[in-house]
Amino acid sequence: MNTKSILVSFILFFSLTMISCKSDTKNKSNDVKEKTYTIEPLTTKIGWTAYKTTSKIPVKGEFTKINVTPKSASTAKEALNNMEFSIPVSSLFSNNDARDIKLKQLFFGVMDATELLSGTIHLTSESEGNVDLKMNGITKSFPINYTISGQMVTMTGKLNLGNWNAQKAIESLNVACSELHKGEDGISKTWNEVQIDVATYLKIN
Repeated sequence: MNTKSILVSFILFFSLTMISCKSDTKNKSNDVKEKTYTIEPLTTKIGWTAYKTTSKIPVKGEFTKINVTPKSASTAKEALNNMEFSIPVSSLFSNNDARDIKLKQLFFGVMDATELLSGTIHLTSESEGNVDLKMNGITKSFPINYTISGQMVTMTGKLNLGNWNAQKAIESLNVACSELHKGEDGISKTWNEVQIDVATYLKIN
């Protein structure tokens, strides 16, 4: 084989190799999909802590169901930001049947149109935000702190029930639980303050 034939063969081989590499790169590029995050209601836990007696004894419980407006985003933060939700009051659970009935009937039942607690989450920085919560026919905001670690998100916040004009509901519950809410000082007290703790494991699509 002469020099010219060798050169032509080399050029042909090099060209075929480059075309093959470009094709492989293109196929690999097409195979890479951008992951998106979504809220998964089944892996979301909403806990609450209320307080009784003048010594502020905590009473803990949770809501076992949450509904969310479907939303996907390229980051966990954006999946949460401006997310709308609703929580059926009927899903309240404190591991005490008698307490659950009182809370549903004599607390939330006294409020105006509160079969559902609904709202929107707003994240204003990398660790803080607020929730616009509708309860007792009133929409008010309360601050939250949050952390994101991979797919795991935790949020915590405190709300003052007085901001939702819930004093009538608090008094109704305190009357029904008068003896249970008495401390060593003999004073029966139900606090306006409630702490909310949320943990959710985001789904990656």
